[in-house]
Amino acid sequence: MSEVVGTVQGHRDGHGFVQRDDGEADIYISPQEMNSVLHRDRVRVRVVRYDRKGRPEGRVLDIVERRKTSIIGRLLHENGIWLVAPEDRRYGQDIMIPKNATAAATAGQVVAVELTEPPSMFSQPVGRVVEVLGEIDDPGMEIEIAVRKYEVPHRFSSEAVAQAAALPDHVRPVDCRQRVDLRDVPLVTIDGEDARDFDDAVYCEPFKRTRGKAAGEGWRLVVAIADVSHYVRPGEPIDADAYERATSVYFPRRVIPMLPEKLSNGLCSLNPDEDRLCMVCDMLVDASGGISAYQFFPGVMRSHARLTYNEVAAVLGNTRGPEAKTRSELVPHLIHLHEVYRALLKRRGTRGAVDFETTETQIVCDDNGRIERIVPRTRNEAHRLIEEAMLAANVCAAEFIDQRTHPALYRVHEGPTPEKRTTLQNYLRTLGLSLSLSDDPTPGELQAIALATRERPDATQIHAMLLRSMQQAHYTAANSGHFGLAYDAYTHFTSPIRRYPDLLVHRVIKALLHGRRYHLEGLEHEGDAKRRVAGKTAAKPGKAGISAAELEQWNAVGAHCSSNERRADEASRDVEAWLKCRFMRERLGEEFAGTVSAVTSFGLFVTLDDLYVDGLVHITEIGGGYYRYDEVRQELHGERSGQRYAAGTRVRVQVSRVDLDSRRIDFRMVREGEGERLLSRGRKNDARKARDELEQVQSRDREVKAGLARATKSRVRATAKTRPSGKATRRRSARR
Repeated sequence: MSEVVGTVQGHRDGHGFVQRDDGEADIYISPQEMNSVLHRDRVRVRVVRYDRKGRPEGRVLDIVERRKTSIIGRLLHENGIWLVAPEDRRYGQDIMIPKNATAAATAGQVVAVELTEPPSMFSQPVGRVVEVLGEIDDPGMEIEIAVRKYEVPHRFSSEAVAQAAALPDHVRPVDCRQRVDLRDVPLVTIDGEDARDFDDAVYCEPFKRTRGKAAGEGWRLVVAIADVSHYVRPGEPIDADAYERATSVYFPRRVIPMLPEKLSNGLCSLNPDEDRLCMVCDMLVDASGGISAYQFFPGVMRSHARLTYNEVAAVLGNTRGPEAKTRSELVPHLIHLHEVYRALLKRRGTRGAVDFETTETQIVCDDNGRIERIVPRTRNEAHRLIEEAMLAANVCAAEFIDQRTHPALYRVHEGPTPEKRTTLQNYLRTLGLSLSLSDDPTPGELQAIALATRERPDATQIHAMLLRSMQQAHYTAANSGHFGLAYDAYTHFTSPIRRYPDLLVHRVIKALLHGRRYHLEGLEHEGDAKRRVAGKTAAKPGKAGISAAELEQWNAVGAHCSSNERRADEASRDVEAWLKCRFMRERLGEEFAGTVSAVTSFGLFVTLDDLYVDGLVHITEIGGGYYRYDEVRQELHGERSGQRYAAGTRVRVQVSRVDLDSRRIDFRMVREGEGERLLSRGRKNDARKARDELEQVQSRDREVKAGLARATKSRVRATAKTRPSGKATRRRSARR
């Protein structure tokens, strides 16, 4: 059997998998084999067998590298023994802590542990407490846990802090040399009310071309992006920290930024009435929404206003309203922005880009960091306006780089795999839909299905299946286009304050503007992402003018950025799940109306209507007999009851269990009229219980009276002592 090297991925149920460095199928590791390893260890395994579906199972031969990062968990004291239960359930073993290695932490506190002895086949790992985070209920503790659980870098290096402190507080005249001065152009930023860093500004004016093939009317659209690359240079400490993070991480009430605050909220942020350096994409958009010409150049700008989405939407909705009067000098420019947006939106429809309307939510927390309410985040015209402007700039950046045969990171989104296409096609057939997919589906085909089914009662389920049929977007040096947006080439250019790939694209464009080539420096990343991508790309030749080695290096950087993007998403979801569990723990036993959001072989996921919280109704909690899972139709079918549950089905559920440790909320199904039946049954039980107690009391009273009648005068005092006191009589009367 073959031997391979890879990284262990533990599972909360005790088993694990080895992600192979060569990118081939993961290898299953049994719970017994997992006794000697931990999540994220690097191991050498031998494939010993294959299951009936052809999936490999392995045996651990030796440990190549132990994970050296600390493990976060709760300190427990059980039967005189100190141990830490890891917060991440993928670490399948508790960690023993010697009594002199608890760092004065008390039982129940959240701590970080460093291993001193690794696990073996017959012994648990041993460690020592290196950091005491505090009590589990402390405000913000869920974030402190998440950043360590997912190994999110949350402290800048001392070198990066020193470098940031040495940066100027304002843009200097020397910084403005060889830049186009746009300070008189009324560029504005449009963001959410809670935004703190502003990395994009927009401006639009009508444009009329009278000569050449492109003669006609249109608009000049200017998108100015913060020039982070001017301050963050390759190989410097801030750049090293930014690359390690690769993205900012957003939590409720807190952000872990990619760049130090002096840059992210200060020197690079396009704050109003402040001179700022920028990279500009200046575009000509025709009446049909096509981009007929564009150019990139470094500039210096001065934002004329910090606008919010709601404010702009109000102005566009009523150009004579109070918001419009407050910004009267900007109203004409906002109207032009709206006009070019309508043209770009029309072009989007012509391309056949996939566009599903989904409900996004926002968590509103109180002063202690606990959920106060969860509200739907509505997208208005201003949101869509900025989105289309940023898409246009990103497409121009991708085309600019691609035409000059320079390596860079593209944002790639591939269409359905053959397996997913077949699954989707079979699903549509079971619904009786005559809409078919070609062997190589286009975005327009999926969009056509979405439009044709949006009025159906099961539209939610159909659109969910369409979404699941597509692959996850990622960063790579190989330009495969963006399926969902229907672009031949697409990259990220518009958010260099919070995304490292955007910063790299800026550097590439700057180099090309100066007739040079940009070479990656100081980005040697020896992580899992690079190892996995190396096996896939090492033998692939590069494009004309791009060596295979250079392409491999860019692919490794892309894999690192993609991996850290997913890590940030996982950490954010973990915090939100913890907050929602804490929120729902106070609602145990309450009933809510909801909608089935997904169906699996083990139950239904339900989203509550008013609270926007998801939970699981296990198949054993549905009631009504045995249910069979129909994978093609994506539904559960009751064999005896005939009841069918699919995405979009309306249900009523009761909160039955909340597990903070596993971030899990369980519901039980409440059938129509069940609440009334339970209440009626409870009333009958209460009446029967009261009747029995009354009979018992009356029987005792009769016995007492009979005893009194037979008693002689000489025993009156003794008999009186045996009678119940006035307090006891009152208690008995109350029980009646």
